[in-house]
Amino acid sequence: MTESSTASTAPAVHTERQDGVLVATLARPPVNALDDALVDALDAAIDQACADATVKVLHLRSAHKVFCAGADLALMQRSIASGEGLQAMLALVRRMQRVAARLESAPVVTLAELGGAALGGGFEMALGCDLRIAACEARLGLPEAGLGLLAAAGGTQRLTRLVGPGLARRLILGAEVVDGRTALELGLVQWAVPRAELGETARALAQRIAALPRQALAAAKPCIAAAVTASSDGFELELAHTRELYRHPDTRARVTAFLARDARPTPPSPSKESTS
Repeated sequence: MTESSTASTAPAVHTERQDGVLVATLARPPVNALDDALVDALDAAIDQACADATVKVLHLRSAHKVFCAGADLALMQRSIASGEGLQAMLALVRRMQRVAARLESAPVVTLAELGGAALGGGFEMALGCDLRIAACEARLGLPEAGLGLLAAAGGTQRLTRLVGPGLARRLILGAEVVDGRTALELGLVQWAVPRAELGETARALAQRIAALPRQALAAAKPCIAAAVTASSDGFELELAHTRELYRHPDTRARVTAFLARDARPTPPSPSKESTS
């Protein structure tokens, strides 16, 4: 039985609501290889998070030691065996591009918990997320050049925006794979902790963000993105979103409560006794 046929017998991604967090667990054994079913399941998890106004965070994690090892080997084999196989692989990569873009633009904060290897397309999905937390022992990278290939699901673009062209060239052209601690030093992830602490640390992070108002998180994301997009005026975008946020009932309630809490009666000025 091939890996692809095994994956079709069970859901490729399990989702679970935990207060304001939707946890999406990749569950395609043994290494969460990307195929049509897994990409479809990720797309559906994004739909679920976007449709539920109470969800603030979409938390991606893995049921296995590996986060995601990249494209399905059976699909790769077919892609070099026939023109039809190549077209199928290109169609999958285009859909991976779309899913990564949706993770990036979703009106919720997207968090990737990287407990093990996140390589090739797996790391490209993580790069689409707003936040990444890795185990120090994890292995991360875009090693496609070693196979004569290219990180084509958005990896060359997002990695370059994230760390700059010099470091992106080092990692992509050198097919370099780094551990979680080095990934933190290079700016590939925002946090790195020992694997034994990863799950609890990621859950606490997701819950902390989920305590924040969704409308503010959703407004901040495109403003941050505009800072690295030449075609966008991030300053005008900030003003436009701020205008809408001040009209939002939840924002008005929060600001009113803040002002009431911080209001202090002004003590009367002490009268100065005249001396003569």
